Formats: sequence, C-alpha cells, structure tokens
Amino acid sequence: MTFEYKVQGGDFTHAGYASSQVKKMLKQLDVDNVVIKRVVVCLYEAEVNIVAHAWDGVISIVLETDTIFMKLTDNGPGIPNIEQAMQRGFSTASHEVREMGFGAGMGLPNISANADKFLITSEPGKGTTVEITINLNSTAV
Repeated sequence: MTFEYKVQGGDFTHAGYASSQVKKMLKQLDVDNVVIKRVVVCLYEAEVNIVAHAWDGVISIVLETDTIFMKLTDNGPGIPNIEQAMQRGFSTASHEVREMGFGAGMGLPNISANADKFLITSEPGKGTTVEITINLNSTAV
C-alpha cells in the first residue's frame, strides 16, 4: 500500500495529520503498539519539521508486509550542517515556533533513536529529504 500526504509550511493546525492517519491504519492492521509508537514518533517529528522549517512538503508512505518506509521531502531552506542538526537541543526554529512549544531540537535525534534505518539529505536553499524505515515485526529500538 502506498499513501501520500501534502504538508503546508507554517500550518500548525494540521501538523500531525499524516502521523495520525498512519497510526489509525497500523492499529487496524493489528501492528504491535510498541512498533506503532516508534512509527508515530518518527513520522510526527519529521512532519512537524516540515511545518516549522519549510514552505511545503510531501510525505510518501510505503507499507509492506513487514516494513513501513516513510519519505518526507520538503521545499525549504535546507540544512547547512546535518551533523550539527542531529545534536540534541540544537534548533534553528524561529522564536514564534518555539513559543508554540515546538523547535526544542529533539526532532531529528528522536527519529534517529526510533528508526531502524534513517537517512537525511539536504541541499541548502532547496530543501531536505528524510527517509525512515521501521520493521513492523520488531519492537526493539
């Protein structure tokens, strides 16, 4: 099964929509709750990053028998230093985003901690792509 969601930058009202829909689907498929939590943490963090930092983006979900693959591609300023962005607590979120309770600098580290496979590529001035794979049959992080 393949799904696609469009994400609008700055639209915090709908931030988390894709992760909510994927959670419902995985529950209907009787996926282990620990695995669902890992998927939702990864997807929500990446989705909010698009909303907080980019102009827009697309989330592609590929659900197979034993894996879920999530690819989030945005049009945005990109990440000039991925290694720095991966550090806990590092954030380039605006003051407004932080006042809403986002932008604590935990998104990418949380994704990394919960994903079985995680790849991030970025081109400053063009955007960022995040690829996340989670094995649906394994609860180990």
